[in-house]
Amino acid sequence: MFQGYTQETVDFMWGIRFNNEREWFLAHKEDYQKHLLEPTRALGEQVYEGLRGMLPHEPLLLKVSRIYRDARRLHGRGPYKDHLWFCVRTGDKDWTGRPTFYFEIAPEYYSYGMGFWQARAELMELFRRDLQERPDEFGRLVRLFNRQREFVLTGDSYARSKGEVSDLLRPWFQKKSLSLSHELPLDEKIFRPELAEEMLAGFKTLVPFYKYFAALCASVERKRE
Repeated sequence: MFQGYTQETVDFMWGIRFNNEREWFLAHKEDYQKHLLEPTRALGEQVYEGLRGMLPHEPLLLKVSRIYRDARRLHGRGPYKDHLWFCVRTGDKDWTGRPTFYFEIAPEYYSYGMGFWQARAELMELFRRDLQERPDEFGRLVRLFNRQREFVLTGDSYARSKGEVSDLLRPWFQKKSLSLSHELPLDEKIFRPELAEEMLAGFKTLVPFYKYFAALCASVERKRE
């Protein structure tokens, strides 16, 4: 069970940001494993079990990120990340185009939510068509979403109009990809075991959106077959 992060967690993340080299990391590898990796994995496992209860028919997977950067994509940066994340999603392949629950912690913030790393263009085209043909179904979800204050709609938008929809749906309709995100500066909540249950309570409000987009993904995949 997740017991909370510690001040050592924060100290390590700032330390690797300003000492991003192998010698420093090896000297502090135990700190990484004990204070960052282990609690992140414990948080991920607890959130994963909670989501399995909410989505019992989904073949969900838990993925905890590595701290090591891809050597092919360093682009002048050090070999280590100064943050860690986990996600709960389906699909071993092409999962970046599927709806995904996630959590990330970094030296100055933490965030969690549900959305896409990068939604496929064909999926978003189907989404826009669905909003035009069946605006009431997704409109009900949007009205519920607009009543809560935990998550915000994020993601790049097209500058030019992609078509005609209501003002209620337009912020969603114009998205190239989207996420429903909650991001805060590091605060006392990360040190508490209750963080896991608070996240799950938030994720419960996002489950209808997950189901909606998962159904759209299934429709796209059937058309490919």
